Amino acid sequence: MSETIVQGGRYRLEHALGHGGMATVYLAYDEELHRPVAIKLLAEHLAGDADFRKRFLREARLAARLSHPNVVSVYDAGEAEDGRPFIVMEYVPGTTFAELGHVTPGKAVELAIQACSGLAHAHAAGLVHRDVKPQNLLLREDGTVKVADFGIARAAETTALTQVGTVLGTAAYLSPEQALGEEVTAAADVYSLGAVLYELLTGRPPYEFDSLADLAAKQTSGRIAPVGELAPGLPSGVEDAVMRSLARNPAYRPASAAAFARELEVGEEPTVPLRTPAPPRRNWLMPALAALLILTALVLGVVLGTRGGGPTPASKPQQLVVRPIPRGANAQQQAQKMAAWLRARAARP
Repeated sequence: MSETIVQGGRYRLEHALGHGGMATVYLAYDEELHRPVAIKLLAEHLAGDADFRKRFLREARLAARLSHPNVVSVYDAGEAEDGRPFIVMEYVPGTTFAELGHVTPGKAVELAIQACSGLAHAHAAGLVHRDVKPQNLLLREDGTVKVADFGIARAAETTALTQVGTVLGTAAYLSPEQALGEEVTAAADVYSLGAVLYELLTGRPPYEFDSLADLAAKQTSGRIAPVGELAPGLPSGVEDAVMRSLARNPAYRPASAAAFARELEVGEEPTVPLRTPAPPRRNWLMPALAALLILTALVLGVVLGTRGGGPTPASKPQQLVVRPIPRGANAQQQAQKMAAWLRARAARP
């Protein structure tokens, strides 16, 4: 598919990257800046709804305030030729967390910490994502995590556009308060990211359910299997951080996305066991050399004493035969062999 969606032909659609209940995301090309971009185009059946149009366009204004390496950048916004509003965003080549499957604990923690960084930036700007899920967490080809789609995010200080009790987002990653349609804060994003991390570590979400009502019931009275039971070998500190992020009561979760990242970082650090100092190795070289010097002095004394008397007239001069000193495999053995050689020489008449 190739069509121009803006008068003047600046953006050319290439193909769809993904579909959602509210919009479709396309890969497009910016003819003016000569770069690929991602364009989110509001669904046709919602284009005539004033509330949805308002929320959709508000996404562009709010998301454009965010500038962080772990958040998808928003470049532009406008209306297509058919009147549907659209948002132009950074194109992120790579994959989504939904396509990663089960990953190693170290990798899962590293990805979650990056996502925490992006969410912490949004929270500091007064934005709650409200739809943190694997499909909205992108992994660029160079390993950078990007939090995408603030399409149903809302400014924390403003009134939500949704009706009371309306649940937005993907059910498996919803916080208990969000599933019940209650007030949503940044703590909901911490829960949702914890649910994503739980799935990366175990291969399954925290709760398995058949309906939203079933999910709400399990979140109220059910039990989450400890992540350590399903991911053997997981550092206990990481397990504690993940389970705290999934607490029913928001007050028991990490205080912020930044605090969640710190708990994961500390939990990932291995505990270094205390080592008992090894006994010092005995140095045989110095005693061997000392013994060698003593024996050398003794041998010299014997030789000089013998030569001092001089040979008797009747005696014949004896030819001195000196055997070479055997070589040792190392300095210690060499010293020992030399000492033995000197002792043997000193014992001779």
